[in-house]
Amino acid sequence: METMKRTKIIDVLASTAYGTLVNVKGWVRTRRGSKQVSFIALNDGSTIHNVQVVVDLDKFDDELLKLITTGASLSVNGILTQSQGKGQAVEIQATEIEVYGTADPATYPLQKKGHSMEFLREIAHLRPRTNTFGAVFRIRHNMAYAIHKFFHDKGFFYFHTPIITASDCEGAGQMFQVTTMNLYDLKKDENGSILYDNDFFGKQASLTVSGQLEGELAATALGQIYTFGPTFRAENSNTPRHLAEFWMIEPEVAFNDINDNMELAEEFIKFCVRWALEQCADDVKFLNDMFDKELIARLEGVLKDSFVRLTYTEGIKILEEAVAKGHKFEFPVYWGVDLASEHERFLVEDHFKRPVILTDYPKEIKAFYMKQNDDGKTVRAMDVLFPKIGEIIGGSEREADYDKLYSRIQELHIPMKDMWWYLDTRRFGTVPHSGFGLGFERLLLFVTGMTNIRDVIPFPRTPKNAEF
Repeated sequence: METMKRTKIIDVLASTAYGTLVNVKGWVRTRRGSKQVSFIALNDGSTIHNVQVVVDLDKFDDELLKLITTGASLSVNGILTQSQGKGQAVEIQATEIEVYGTADPATYPLQKKGHSMEFLREIAHLRPRTNTFGAVFRIRHNMAYAIHKFFHDKGFFYFHTPIITASDCEGAGQMFQVTTMNLYDLKKDENGSILYDNDFFGKQASLTVSGQLEGELAATALGQIYTFGPTFRAENSNTPRHLAEFWMIEPEVAFNDINDNMELAEEFIKFCVRWALEQCADDVKFLNDMFDKELIARLEGVLKDSFVRLTYTEGIKILEEAVAKGHKFEFPVYWGVDLASEHERFLVEDHFKRPVILTDYPKEIKAFYMKQNDDGKTVRAMDVLFPKIGEIIGGSEREADYDKLYSRIQELHIPMKDMWWYLDTRRFGTVPHSGFGLGFERLLLFVTGMTNIRDVIPFPRTPKNAEF
């Protein structure tokens, strides 16, 4: 077969160089046809769209043609021509075909029929070859790029915080331990506590739940930073919204108060949604047509209005009024409760019909580092609530006052030996500062219309599941 430079299918489909010889390579999605001619739909991952390869059966060997089944990989030389058929502008009249790899129809699991999401999770090593997951993972790349672009263009610095850490940012204690010790033979002291002296770090170490505390250090030097990396939560939450390993974006900005923080969050998330609509139009349209007919309308709806700013106390009042009028919630509503996603979604989808930023939560249900309000009961927290998702961003103005922060740490019995370096930021040139965290996969759930968080990350890590 004559060797030619490959053209990606996304470029072939946009070309008008009819009559020229091109080479495409990819995987067979489908093959159909008659006794005289075969139509092969070929896809190379560069776009949701396939290129149609037209094969005149008289010109090719039967043994070769038998190998061309769904899932097989090919290199095709052919003439680019204007398509007679519906649905594509161009097609390729094959002159030469080489089969790189076959896919036995009896055992290749992605035959041309609908597959359930659950089944595709069991073959996560093959699911990127489906149209759906091709679209999802191209959008995932685009969202990562958009995030870096947004912050870079605003003069933020990308700051790498450690993945192995000795501090528990959220104080929740649901951390994966990192150790080189022999778990069958742990050395313990006279009280039965494990001795870490001989461990790799000489102390207990874990995978990070958040880069925020280190991010605060960076913001008090570089002014405005963001992190974007993997985070780990050892929560036994088998829900469609939780993963044990996920990615998080955490901007932190010196001299920003809670209002600046809300503005940044709204501008940021609108930038990402707009990017998806403009730069991933084909993939978003595919997901809209195949999975969620309201996806594009919902994405456009988020861009249309400014987000509602609402205090937690006002939010509770609205929810209590709804209950009084007969609305049924699974979980109770009262001042002091940590809102469930059904409560958050009621505010967004039923009451305001647009995204809501909820602020000033009771300090009991929020993390130790949040700035305390003068009422002594609430903190300057903010959560951005979205349709279909509930909370998509959580953040706050941070407590800049050393004494208040120290007494809160004492109240919550957070081990001080781990926090001395964090407190130093309040001892040496403290400043007002704010930040938030966006779970990358939650953003992807919103942008793709997928309903399970396991379907927006290539290899989901959940309780009892670490396959591939």
